[in-house]
Amino acid sequence: MEAEASTKSKASPVTESPVAKGGHRRMTRKGVSAAISYMVSAVLLIMFNKAVLSSYNFPYANVITLFQMISSCLFLYVMRRMKIISFSSGQPESITDATTLVPIKTLIETLPLASSYLLYMLITMESVRALNVPMYTTLRRTTVAFTMVVEYFLTRQKHSFAVVSSVGIIILGAFIAGARDLSFDSYGYAIVFVANICTAVYLASIARIGKSSGLSSFGLMWSNGIVCGPALLIWTAMNGDLQALMDFPYLFSPGFQAVMLLSCIMAFFLNYFVFLNTTLNSALTQTICGNLKDLFTIGIGWLIFGGLPFDLLNVVGQSTGFLGSCLYAYCKLKGK
Repeated sequence: MEAEASTKSKASPVTESPVAKGGHRRMTRKGVSAAISYMVSAVLLIMFNKAVLSSYNFPYANVITLFQMISSCLFLYVMRRMKIISFSSGQPESITDATTLVPIKTLIETLPLASSYLLYMLITMESVRALNVPMYTTLRRTTVAFTMVVEYFLTRQKHSFAVVSSVGIIILGAFIAGARDLSFDSYGYAIVFVANICTAVYLASIARIGKSSGLSSFGLMWSNGIVCGPALLIWTAMNGDLQALMDFPYLFSPGFQAVMLLSCIMAFFLNYFVFLNTTLNSALTQTICGNLKDLFTIGIGWLIFGGLPFDLLNVVGQSTGFLGSCLYAYCKLKGK
């Protein structure tokens, strides 16, 4: 009985946050922990991905995504077989397919989420390579606007005036920060905005399907992996990335392999905390958490990778956006 209870507690069930007097959901202590864990893992993953794509001049973003997906499925399979985790959201495991480890009907139900996840991963990896880290994080802040719109159409989620105002401050800061960008790249900017749309659809899908499928965060990750993994493998094989990988000069370099391994490990943790944070809190909260961690990403990015000349207007914009993120966090903690 203890082992069964332990498994259930580690399955990360999808639960609703308490509702405050104003009718808005308030973050729980577990929700706060999920948000902070996401921010830490996100900063580290961006640094590792940037190191692989830029420092080693690795041109195959899709291959990194494939490695991360395979590693994630491997981790989940081992932990599931060892009964460390459960793929169901707090209830006893139902009859599952021996190959997929989840019911086929449930797997089909998660297909829209898996499709949006694949697009989100591929385009986000390309956007990291297309821009320097500071400007990448600046433009990604506009994701909050897309998320609010998509969240409304998919789940009919409405937000208070205080929350909408905090989002407005974040977007204002993003525009101020990029007003005098000396390293303008039209392709890079376009890719980031496409990534923003994909992110909004993906996060809103997690919030909707995560509550209806009966899967835990681990179960959602597993379903994504076994659906998207084969598709991504075929894609990378068809476009020649896997063949070209064998000719990469740093392929057997210990430093490159170490960074790639760390990237795969951090991607696993990041994906888990994305699912956990989104289901415990909301798609918009997950997006705002991405903005809160940007201050640290920008600072580390300037120190390690450079690429963006110092500009007072940029600093003011970054600070304004960070202030808006803090205001949103205060509203959610107070249930406003």
